[in-house]
Amino acid sequence: MSEKDLRRYSRVVVDGDEQAPSRAMLRAVGFKEEDFQRPQIGIASTWSMVTPCNMHIGDLAQEAVKGVDEAGGKGVIFNTISVSDGISMGTPGMRYSLVSREIIADSIEAVTGAEGFDGVVAIGGCDKNMPACVMAMARLNRPSVFVYGGTIRPGAGRRDIVSVFEAVGARAGGSMSAEELLEVEQTAIPGPGACGGMYTANTMASAIEALGMSLGNSSAQEAVSSDKVADCRRAGEAVLKLIQEDIKPLDIMTRDAFENAITVVIALGGSTNAVLHLLAIAREADVDLSLDDFTRIGARTPVLADLKPSGKYLMSELIEIGGIQPLMKRMLDKGFLHGDCMTVSGMSLAENLAGVADYPKGQDIIRDFDTPIKADSHLSILYGNLAPEGAVAKITGKEGLHFEGSARVFHSEEAALQAILDNRIKAGDVIVIRYEGPKGAPGMREMLSPTGAIMGKGLGEDVALITDGRFSGGSHGFVVGHVTPEAAVGGPIALLEDGDRIRIDADSKTIDVHVDDATMAARRAEWKRPASPVTRGALAKYRSAVSSASEGAVTIPPAWDE
Repeated sequence: MSEKDLRRYSRVVVDGDEQAPSRAMLRAVGFKEEDFQRPQIGIASTWSMVTPCNMHIGDLAQEAVKGVDEAGGKGVIFNTISVSDGISMGTPGMRYSLVSREIIADSIEAVTGAEGFDGVVAIGGCDKNMPACVMAMARLNRPSVFVYGGTIRPGAGRRDIVSVFEAVGARAGGSMSAEELLEVEQTAIPGPGACGGMYTANTMASAIEALGMSLGNSSAQEAVSSDKVADCRRAGEAVLKLIQEDIKPLDIMTRDAFENAITVVIALGGSTNAVLHLLAIAREADVDLSLDDFTRIGARTPVLADLKPSGKYLMSELIEIGGIQPLMKRMLDKGFLHGDCMTVSGMSLAENLAGVADYPKGQDIIRDFDTPIKADSHLSILYGNLAPEGAVAKITGKEGLHFEGSARVFHSEEAALQAILDNRIKAGDVIVIRYEGPKGAPGMREMLSPTGAIMGKGLGEDVALITDGRFSGGSHGFVVGHVTPEAAVGGPIALLEDGDRIRIDADSKTIDVHVDDATMAARRAEWKRPASPVTRGALAKYRSAVSSASEGAVTIPPAWDE
């Protein structure tokens, strides 16, 4: 490949007399004469002091630059935003969480496109910036590598952020003192890194690695570790190799690669948010992926990892025994994965896994295939008269596979949470939280505060919760989210009333309300969408453009000529 081909985009910006002004600007930020002849690699950093998930990523970005520069490129760091789900959870600020995914993807696209970078290394460390980075890579289709910022180390007593949310419920239920709650609060988050269980961050890191867009074991390294520093260096080197071999994201993110990602998410017992984010990434990559693919793949894929929130272990403990690579090797050998998929290493998945050693004998974090935690997926795509376009349940089997109860209907997360804390929720209730969907909130808030309070109150086996919003990866219990159509567009969930009988069945993959069609039609005739206080700004723009959760809640407009 010629030098000009290696600089396919940057040469437009820096070559020729007419681009002297561009070069003058770049000299001021540290470019030397020889740098203009090197491929320029944008290092998209999600560093900020907003959250511990991202507080260390500035240093990791510098390591990625070193990898790029040592491999013959010119690394250029730029930042994008991040918002903290853990901090905004249970507040109106959480409406911005999913919205930030689109803002981050847009910003990476904008900077890379404007500056003429020949490749991208993106480093993400929290729930929304990770899929956002890969969405931008799909749009740009320039050689790219994603780096996970890494998981947090456990707090005292193997605590994490979910421990704090559940402690709030325990305090409200009278089983924990104020002093004990403070002690949990003070010790749960010891430093940098993403939330420590198989919650959304670790789920998406694993999915992105299985998709082929990260180097091997990037998903299974602690945030503060020599392994993570080396991962960033290797990513910088790898993107230059991808440029030389002309391997681009759309060569990697094929339908088979998405099937690999779904399979690994299920085996790990991952977050329901993976459904939303993988659908969105696939849409950006123009890959035909739907909710039904999760059902089809889930029917043949067991849950093998005993990881929090519903399991026992933390990500740091999985790292100690080898991370997800031995699991992927086992699954490849059993025929669960497509081994011929290309990856950012420049090799196939099978080639990457060829030399991976198995887990040590005696470990019980990853089960054998003949003794799974669940024989099929914990992610159940449900349909029925309450969710004609689908809903996503996270049911490991520990909660049971069926639930029938009486609706307790709330128009917001705050109202439901207060009812839980005030002991107004009883065994047999189905908590319904509506007007929290992509358009309704707007922003599709996560429901970790209510689910954490339910568990802390000891009601985890006695109540169910359904919503047109979504759940944190830390949520567990009998929960169903992403109910579509959402309430704000007049979906059936908008027509529910207190006392309606609701049945959720993970075996038959159904969710139904036992109210006759004539009654529902009469309610629909009376229904009016509640007024929204959101009239301008990012939330209003998002509401006008966002698609259904069953399509990934993306904001991709129709083609110009449609």
